Amino acid sequence: MIVSADQFRTHLEFFGELGVEGFRRESEWRARAAEPTEPPEPSEPSEPSEPIRVFTSQAEALSRLKVEIGPDCQRCKLHALGRHQVVFGVGNPNADLMFVGEGPGADEDIQGEPFVGRAGQLLTKIIEAIGMTRQDVYIANVIKCRPPQNRNPEPDEVEKCEPFLFRQIETIKPKVIVALGKFAAQSLLKTSEPITRIRGREYTYRDAILMPTYHPAYLLRNPSSKREVWEDMKRVRAILTQGADE
Repeated sequence: MIVSADQFRTHLEFFGELGVEGFRRESEWRARAAEPTEPPEPSEPSEPSEPIRVFTSQAEALSRLKVEIGPDCQRCKLHALGRHQVVFGVGNPNADLMFVGEGPGADEDIQGEPFVGRAGQLLTKIIEAIGMTRQDVYIANVIKCRPPQNRNPEPDEVEKCEPFLFRQIETIKPKVIVALGKFAAQSLLKTSEPITRIRGREYTYRDAILMPTYHPAYLLRNPSSKREVWEDMKRVRAILTQGADE
């Protein structure tokens, strides 16, 4: 086939765009170029990647997380130490304010909801004192199952359970997190400082402001400390109001 110079130039430009640097006319070279090449060595099959799940809302994501944990979680030893059920969390999935306690007590273990006993009733009053309701906030604990005799959670129990709390925080994206009591504050901040020293201070934590304060159960035993908690909560209210005005 006879082609014009323009056609030949266009032909070469096309191969140039493909990355072909040149073309030789020698018959020996052209014969070698036409020889079949060895097929590539088969590669090891790769592990199938985990599909990325996209949720339409925070409520859906929390619901899926609750299903993932399961109603009879056995990831740590607490399932065999007398707990009745997993206490997941409760409240507004889109809350700007989140409360984190230590772990479920006896009432919570029976009802399946955090902070429903005497300490929980006091927490409800504290929430209402800053012009909000329990339905406006989200309430959860560091661990989801009740330790026997309400003892402090042990390190291996926290290790298994706190990733679920982290995912709750990442899903809800609160502006402010109030850590209720020594254990919750020390666990979240990874510190051994006493609650008396860190209470009322503001920390940056997972894109939120974290403020430790006294646990409502402590206030039931030490009513004089209610004033300090009230000061903390007024600061929380100011932070939330400031965020709403921006």
